[in-house]
Amino acid sequence: MTLWVIVPAFNEAARISATLYALAAQTDHDFTLLVVDNGSTDTTAEAVRAFAGCAPFPVHVLAEPEKGVGCAVDTGFRHAIAAGADLLARTDADCLPRPGWVAAARAALTGGAGMACGKITARSDEHGPIGRAIFATLVGLAAAFGRIRPAHRGDGYLAPYRMHAGNNMAITAELYLACGGMPRRPSPTDRTFLNRVRATTAAIAYRSDMIVENSTRRLRAYGIVGTAKWYLDQGSGPRTPDPR
Repeated sequence: MTLWVIVPAFNEAARISATLYALAAQTDHDFTLLVVDNGSTDTTAEAVRAFAGCAPFPVHVLAEPEKGVGCAVDTGFRHAIAAGADLLARTDADCLPRPGWVAAARAALTGGAGMACGKITARSDEHGPIGRAIFATLVGLAAAFGRIRPAHRGDGYLAPYRMHAGNNMAITAELYLACGGMPRRPSPTDRTFLNRVRATTAAIAYRSDMIVENSTRRLRAYGIVGTAKWYLDQGSGPRTPDPR
């Protein structure tokens, strides 16, 4: 089955090369990479095109001028589906998928899951042990809050709530279209999208071997309290939802 990896990007010239080479280090190279440039004003697109010359898989760059990570992801997924993708995986342009990430995503989707998500851990090159521990704690608190939040419970859902990060997910093309796709808006979009999927199917799998190292720059930009509010779905306040 044909798999595409979608990476939304906005002004990520300083970071996206690490993400691209993490994808090049995958044990499974049988995929097409699509980077969706969400109106970058730096050299993000040029960095991707330079990488394409040595990539072990096809690489495409697609421009999406409508601002918002949800817009970039939705446009990228629908473009991939129109090009023949059966399976879709997503990470972000500041994340580092571990080498078995694509293989684990493919195994989950071809094994019966409609959607698969995995484990996120903090990048080791951005914070020391204390910062990474704080990040893990905040993610754990957000996951616990999500499970008890009334908006995430009800008879309309076919699967229990479990927090899944948009930068570490995979879904079949069929399910993506059936659930209505990613909400076309700025971050955060993950919870709304997950609930759309939960309202459509119970075939949601968690893969412990589907691992992505997540950027902790939000922690630096927002501080502990601000990051906690964001992960607890309280918004970003006066801050930009996509810190650079």
